[in-house]
Amino acid sequence: MALPPLPVDLSGIQLGPGQGLARQLYQALRERILDGRLRGGARLPASRELAALLGVSRNTVTRAFDQLYAEGYVDGRVGAGTYVSELAGAVRPLATPAGGAAATPALQHLATQHLPAPPAGAPRAFRVGVPAFDLFPFETWARLSARVWRRPSPARLGYGDPAGDPRLRELIAAYLRSSRGLACDPAQIVITAGAQQGIGLCARLLVQPGDRVAIEDPGYRAAGHAFAAAGAQLAGIAVDGEGLDTAALERAGACRLVYVTPSHQYPSGVTLSLARRLQLLDWAERHDGWIVEDDYDGEYRYSGTPLTPLAALDRRGRVIYVGTFGKIAFPALRLGYLVLPPALAQPFARRLALDMRHVELGSQAVMAEFIAAGHFQRHIRRMRAAARSRRDALLSGWPQGIPGCAPLPAVEAGLHLCVRVDGMARERALLAAAQRVGVELNGLSRYWLPDGNTPADARAGLVLGFAAVPEAEIARALAALREAWSGES
Repeated sequence: MALPPLPVDLSGIQLGPGQGLARQLYQALRERILDGRLRGGARLPASRELAALLGVSRNTVTRAFDQLYAEGYVDGRVGAGTYVSELAGAVRPLATPAGGAAATPALQHLATQHLPAPPAGAPRAFRVGVPAFDLFPFETWARLSARVWRRPSPARLGYGDPAGDPRLRELIAAYLRSSRGLACDPAQIVITAGAQQGIGLCARLLVQPGDRVAIEDPGYRAAGHAFAAAGAQLAGIAVDGEGLDTAALERAGACRLVYVTPSHQYPSGVTLSLARRLQLLDWAERHDGWIVEDDYDGEYRYSGTPLTPLAALDRRGRVIYVGTFGKIAFPALRLGYLVLPPALAQPFARRLALDMRHVELGSQAVMAEFIAAGHFQRHIRRMRAAARSRRDALLSGWPQGIPGCAPLPAVEAGLHLCVRVDGMARERALLAAAQRVGVELNGLSRYWLPDGNTPADARAGLVLGFAAVPEAEIARALAALREAWSGES
């Protein structure tokens, strides 16, 4: 609506349906004040006059003016009307967004050390790192959640212990003792918002900028990013059929910390041998180093019982154990934990308190009820059986004789497998063909450190998760791959 000439230029103001008219008018006037179209000292029209010109009620204009008064954009002069305040007239928006040359070194460093966006949409074959969402007992969880929040105690509504819900920590300690052979005190446990936060706490508290941190190569890149973002220099350590090469770790020189996935190496799937475990513990003691043990999917063992964690062998307080509920429940739950040497438990809780006070208390209370009532152990057994069945569907239906692709390995643990491929060109071709038919695969090449010494073609392979979808969907995906790869040579 074009306006006739006024003491100030208010042309172009248009108010429409949707957001409140007074709010729209307030925002239009504020924008003109901030960008200089309404200068300090300029007189605004009287509320009755502006209402008539805009075709709105005088109350609408009055409410918009009142908000501008409250925020200091305009002043009222008795008997003289409403004027743009001199201070507001001096405000100018930045010509360009903050960043670029103005960015701090930390922001510039973060540009190279961050996590990629997660895959969009519901899980499909063969997404990595995803358990069987379809089997989680959501009705049970909802019932327990309703019980927790129906009449919560006042203590549950305030700030909680930064180390986590005491009952949940007791139950985790009991579970680890009985099911994993890891004896620990509840006071050693700190609840985190998932495993990644636990790894981040280790990076911030155990590593100084410039320290060298040893990580598996290939390995879990998100952990590497967390340590690098804390200022660490990453040293990639080779992985072979026995897991992390401890001889290569010795040759790497002084390292403050080593990050490992001993129960099911990510992404190769091998298990750290007992000899290597003992050598790794000896390395930590001799070098006054730390070991961060990420047991991300340790519950999934398909022959015998789950392996005893490396932390259970630690007698010198050198191992930090990282656990998560995300691979048993679902990642969106954002609930994990650290088992720390006694001397580290309180400092880690204090740092967590500075970052976020504590992990959300409701999910901790519900998980405590879930474990105490026996649902957790039953769900683990169900998830393990389902993962085994889905693994078998992948192994039995995998296309045979794919040129340049090694046979699938035996899979005794975990939620994914890794198969080697002859060269990067072959990896790219197989991934592109899979993408064309809507099948989600990961290239092994993405799990390596970019500046490592391993030749590019030796980094090639495929990483497949097998637990995310039921057997019928796995079969459909395999049929699509078989057709897509049939013409590849």
